[in-house]
Amino acid sequence: MRLKVEFTTEPFDLDEAPPHAVVAREVIEAAQLDAVDVGPFGNTVEGAADAVLGAVDALLRRSLAAGATRVSLQVNVVGAAEEGEK
Repeated sequence: MRLKVEFTTEPFDLDEAPPHAVVAREVIEAAQLDAVDVGPFGNTVEGAADAVLGAVDALLRRSLAAGATRVSLQVNVVGAAEEGEK
């Protein structure tokens, strides 16, 4: 199974990336994921379910410890229709 996750960490700082955002970026870039798109207001990652879930666990733990007051996540199964047909 493949997963796609979209996430943001808050609070936002338009002048420079806050520590929790830097930590989140480090976690995601270090993970074994196939696709990573890191942006100023939202981030998207995609990969095998185990890799994505492990990265999300680390992302939550480390970004909250670094000062995030909110982490918003959306998780989607990629190709669910195709996988169900096999």
